[in-house]
Amino acid sequence: MNKDFTSPSRPTFKRTLRRNSMISVIVTMTFIWLLLCFASVLTLKQYAQKNLELTAATMSHTLEASLVFNDKLAANETLATLGRQGQFAVAEVYDAHKKRFAQWTWDPDDSTDTLGLLVSRWLFPVPVSLPIMHNDTPIGEISLTARDSLISHFIWMSLAVLTICILFASAIALTITRSLHHGIVEEMQNITDVVHDARTNRNFSRRVKEGRIEEFHRFGEDFNSLLADMEEWQHKLQERNAQLLRSAMHDPLTGLANRAAFRNSIAKLMNNSAVKNHSALLFLDGDNFKQINDTWGHTAGDSILTEIASRMIAFGGQRYQSYRLGGDEFAMVLSDVHSESDVQHICTALTQHFNRPFDLHNGHHTAMSLSIGFALAWESPSLELLLERADRNMYQAKNQRTKTIS
Repeated sequence: MNKDFTSPSRPTFKRTLRRNSMISVIVTMTFIWLLLCFASVLTLKQYAQKNLELTAATMSHTLEASLVFNDKLAANETLATLGRQGQFAVAEVYDAHKKRFAQWTWDPDDSTDTLGLLVSRWLFPVPVSLPIMHNDTPIGEISLTARDSLISHFIWMSLAVLTICILFASAIALTITRSLHHGIVEEMQNITDVVHDARTNRNFSRRVKEGRIEEFHRFGEDFNSLLADMEEWQHKLQERNAQLLRSAMHDPLTGLANRAAFRNSIAKLMNNSAVKNHSALLFLDGDNFKQINDTWGHTAGDSILTEIASRMIAFGGQRYQSYRLGGDEFAMVLSDVHSESDVQHICTALTQHFNRPFDLHNGHHTAMSLSIGFALAWESPSLELLLERADRNMYQAKNQRTKTIS
């Protein structure tokens, strides 16, 4: 059982290619997004570490005077002022004896920046400590634990921008991929349409259109060449079948339809009441054909049979169909007749058509008569009865002609 190429149980090539392309683009862009995010965060970590070290270095110079003059209030104010700007989470200042001189700690209740806290813990797991110098002599130390809200905000923005860019790039990639795939699908559809038409309808005259893709173009040319060979083979096969059919249904000597064609035609006539009611059957048989054949030979006899067929065709034209049943036996099916007198009139005219001498094509001419019997189709309830009546009437006419000659 043949199945259509676009069976609902199977996904089409276009749908499969589009789905696989979308999956490939999504997986590829997701991997790129993760890779870029990881690289961006590592870069930001290095940047934030350097920034915290720079902040600690700047604050060491700022707190130098407070340590020199032992001004704890000024040191605490400095730490509080910078701490509220979100530069660090914990700041501790120690004097030369490692005693805590000043301290500021970020109160988590003052802010809901949970992401900033998490980022700070990951970016700065170890506090940054730098010495506080005065005249190239260490007089204390500052220790900072990061809480970089600016960096966390920057990470949020970076990830958002990166995600938007990746989505935009994915959309462009999908658009380009679909455009490229549309060309491939169009080429494949062009080929499959021709293949399906050739397989289903045996239409080998159709050709694959010229392709824009080189590989498909070469495939189309090769397939068109194959279709041309198959079309030529099909034409030869059809011609051969037509010749065989003609040989099976026609007499090779006279070219008239033979007995097999006569049986098929008369059977169809009897099964069609509309045609049967206005049709009649004639049987014709040569009266002196055997004498001519024995006297002048088979070649002369063939000339007589050929001439009989020619005169029957000339008489019947397109209205009446003529047949050679074998030997010197012929038949003619009459159409558009309405009474027995119409048939008798046609038989008389046909008999006169054979009164002219026959050329034997050997320098001689001879006369030949044919006995004609008829049967009316509308008076015959069956095919066998129609044939029997025509045959009986033909032999009655032959016997009457024999008696007349005698």
